Amino acid sequence: MSQPRTLGELRVSQLAERVSVREEMRRNLLRKLRAREPVFPGVVGYDDSVIPQITNAVLSKHNMILLGLRGQAKSRILRSLTSLLDPAVPVVAGCEINDHPLSPICRRCHDLIAAMGDDTPVAWLAPEARYVEKLATPDVTIADIIGDIDPIRAARGGLDLASELTMHYGLLPRAHRGIFALNELPDLAGRIQVGLFNILQEGDVQIKGYPVRLPIDVSMVFTANPEDYTARGKIITPLKDRIGSEVRTHYPTTIEHGVAITLQEAWTARAPGLLIPRWVREVVEAVAFAARRDKKIDRRSGVSQRLPISALENAVSNAERRALVSGETPVVPRVSDIYASLPSLTGKFELEYEGELVGAENVARELIREAVGEVFSTYLGSADLKQVVRFFEEGGTLRIREGSTSAEVLMQLRRVPEVLDNLTALGVDPGGPEALQAAAGEFVLEGLWAQKKIGRSDDRGFVATERRADLEIDMEHLERLRRLKKQVN
Repeated sequence: MSQPRTLGELRVSQLAERVSVREEMRRNLLRKLRAREPVFPGVVGYDDSVIPQITNAVLSKHNMILLGLRGQAKSRILRSLTSLLDPAVPVVAGCEINDHPLSPICRRCHDLIAAMGDDTPVAWLAPEARYVEKLATPDVTIADIIGDIDPIRAARGGLDLASELTMHYGLLPRAHRGIFALNELPDLAGRIQVGLFNILQEGDVQIKGYPVRLPIDVSMVFTANPEDYTARGKIITPLKDRIGSEVRTHYPTTIEHGVAITLQEAWTARAPGLLIPRWVREVVEAVAFAARRDKKIDRRSGVSQRLPISALENAVSNAERRALVSGETPVVPRVSDIYASLPSLTGKFELEYEGELVGAENVARELIREAVGEVFSTYLGSADLKQVVRFFEEGGTLRIREGSTSAEVLMQLRRVPEVLDNLTALGVDPGGPEALQAAAGEFVLEGLWAQKKIGRSDDRGFVATERRADLEIDMEHLERLRRLKKQVN
């Protein structure tokens, strides 16, 4: 059945039903729930926390606000709400505020329908066209949100300024019969927040200077960072009271959820033959988890999920560059490539005073080391690596340059007894690609260093533990003291 193109055709069709936006969203959500369809495809880690709360808000026909730190998928969720709208809805063609042909609210549509009757043209809106989003900034005016007089339109049309036809509609009326999303609500000036009272409670807006009320049909959703209540602004209490549901978002609660999000969002499908080991993905994700609990990092600011996404992309780029120079395939990132991604880490967190003293790069290096140690314990915590440790305790050293080819790395690793005998625990076939074996062998050494079982020097590479080196220095110092005592005596 083709869509009606005039008001007359719409009246006799089966598509003339008129329901509110929130009723429409509720109806479509119920259909999804009955069909066991995912409510928000692509949103990972919220199945048992955030999504049920949003579902309850929509079923209750509430306006809602998402409270959470940066990088917690708030904007993605808002934009996913369009999946709860009908595939297409009728509007009066050319209407600025998407009037329903059977119940218009603006003066232009009233006059058009009075003049053309059943011949009034009808257009159809897709869900994406019914979503209006605005980032709240201190310079936003009430005219931007609600509307104002347009003297130029009045002059061009020869209209009196008191005419409704001279209105310039703001973003909120233009979201009529759709979803209006306002990001970072606390940044909106208090006097502008007051302008939202009517639409939230009475369901209408009043345009400045006009004795007219527009019964806007809109579902309103907001986002805010809880710390912004005091850092940059706040949500005024009467407005908070009028928002039906407050939903708290959060960062991934497990490494698996974090890996799934980064796998979905990071741009890694770019090099033919690219192979990213599972433990590399987990180390990158563990860096974000370590940062979120580190006392040197400001927890109130949060550590965005963009940190592991950017870090993985940067690590893959470093591995890609090395592989191109050496002519190797496949491209396999190593732990050293994660260290090379420091520029994508240091800008993703805010430091406390203690962290400022240490420096962002040093903090980031320690986070990577901690993450490697945690992932190493997961895969090789029970492995017998005494022979590897003994090699370094007996004076052995191993220097692996960041740009070393896989063959060069393997040549070095074969000098260390049993270091390559535990690769199966990492899911690596001993007869597999050299690049994968090299990455796994380096991970073993990095894990031992992270757990302080061996040491690492910028000059000499992997060496005996710093504790052993310190002990040797102390023994030499003690021997010198003994010799001096004998000379004195």
